[in-house]
Amino acid sequence: MKALAAALLVSSALALPAAAQNSREARERAPAAPVVAPRNEAAAPAAPRTPPKLIVAISVDQFSADLFAQYRNHFTDGFARLLTGAVFPSGYQSHAATETCPGHSTILTGMRPAHTGIVANTWINQRAGREDKQVYCAEDETAAGSDHEKYVPSDVHLKVPTLGEMMKARDPRTRVVSIAGKDRAAIMMGGHKVDELWFWGGQNFISYAGRKAPPAVERTNAAVAALLAKPQAGLELPGFCRSIAMPVQVGDQVLGTGRFERQAGDAKAFRASPASDGAVFALAAALIGDMKLGRGAQTDIIAIGASATDYIGHANGTQGSEMCIQMNELDHTIGGFLAQLDQWGLDYEVVLTADHGAHDMTERQQQRAMPMEARVNADVTAKAIGAAIRRDMGIAGPVLLASEGDVYVADDVAPARRAAVIAEAVKRFAAQPQVAAALTRQQIAATPMPTTPPETWTLLERARASFDPDRSGDFLVLLRPRVTTIAKPGPGYVETHGSPWDYDRRVPIMFWRKGMAGFEQPLSVETVDIVPTLAATINLPVSGLDGRCLDLDSSAASTCAR
Repeated sequence: MKALAAALLVSSALALPAAAQNSREARERAPAAPVVAPRNEAAAPAAPRTPPKLIVAISVDQFSADLFAQYRNHFTDGFARLLTGAVFPSGYQSHAATETCPGHSTILTGMRPAHTGIVANTWINQRAGREDKQVYCAEDETAAGSDHEKYVPSDVHLKVPTLGEMMKARDPRTRVVSIAGKDRAAIMMGGHKVDELWFWGGQNFISYAGRKAPPAVERTNAAVAALLAKPQAGLELPGFCRSIAMPVQVGDQVLGTGRFERQAGDAKAFRASPASDGAVFALAAALIGDMKLGRGAQTDIIAIGASATDYIGHANGTQGSEMCIQMNELDHTIGGFLAQLDQWGLDYEVVLTADHGAHDMTERQQQRAMPMEARVNADVTAKAIGAAIRRDMGIAGPVLLASEGDVYVADDVAPARRAAVIAEAVKRFAAQPQVAAALTRQQIAATPMPTTPPETWTLLERARASFDPDRSGDFLVLLRPRVTTIAKPGPGYVETHGSPWDYDRRVPIMFWRKGMAGFEQPLSVETVDIVPTLAATINLPVSGLDGRCLDLDSSAASTCAR
């Protein structure tokens, strides 16, 4: 596995001529064309009927449906293979809170954030037994000396089981593995009962305290350390990227033409580069090999969270050379990974999706026919509006606390005045030109969970899918389309997501397995549909989920009726 880890890492980095040669050799090992069953024009063949031995669930952080549409004709490797399977280009993270943690909590639970309890990346708990009342979605805030930035990673906030847990409950021999570039991605997809769970910790892959690193982790960390110790030259610019490699001024930065040059030892730059995804897939492959996943009598599952696209998008936007190179490199990284599984002769099933979409930076959008794009005004904040209410209503102490779009009335406000404070705050937020809606928890809670196609949902219905009475705020503020929450861009943070609009909600969903006859369905589906769909292919009964089974058989037969 040492050779594979190095090959995948180098394939992403393309640092030196020798490395480029290794990259070419790794790519030559991949199938010359996607491995699919021959088509019969008269009648499409039925999908494989036996359960796969390994489920591979891949989440590409911030891989919007827009990015997928923009680059799908340029994919030649891993994505190209997946495009021969069942393709749903209009998948939805249907809820309003389009952040990393809520999105990942839907992918392998089949439940929306209203049921997973993961309403945001962070929320406010004024009764938390520590000075910091902001709670990170993947922490245990009861840990002594912790805060939401210096925290103890934990799965305690996830209220529902993952597919891996369901599989393990049926057959304890099932192995559940989760690997990601972010702890919240690995934790939300892995769940509460994992055999191995590892995520990037800033310098290497780490896990929960007390977990011993297996040889696969040690080898991968050693390979990453060796890569980080060397400077990274700029990556090759594919020909199809040249037309979009144009500079744009964003604050004090000029972005849009970067190629991921990196100084020796710069782990932060490594994290926001294609090489970090290479490391994630290298570790995933190493664990599959060492643990012999997919070789037993049972079906195993591995979740893989590729986080670099999100870091690159936040730092550079979605439309420059940086994202173009990333899409090209990720295509080859996934291709090399799948080729290795083929070489091992594994019977595996792949699903690939994303935790949310994203919107390009304001400055580039304004240059490209969207003059209405804007950054949020400084007075559209809970701090500013709370201060005005405090002054005008004569309230001592803090009035409003906020985390992401959720706003909470401070516990210091007398109970008799809470309703008046909420009414005044909602009125003031709603009067702001950049605000689309300010919705109270009573309005949201009274809204039935939607059952119509996700693109038809009202803002209240989108908010309902994210609402948890234990964690959500007293009201929710939603900005108008094309208004970003980043008031002032800076290094590493020029664009973002988190809105209720479709550019943040829409993501691709693709299923692939050797022997299946592919098809494309352009109508909307949801990420919560993934679990019942996969469960059907392994004959695992599931019920009470928010999602529905998607028929992956293009013939008259159905993968959902078994």
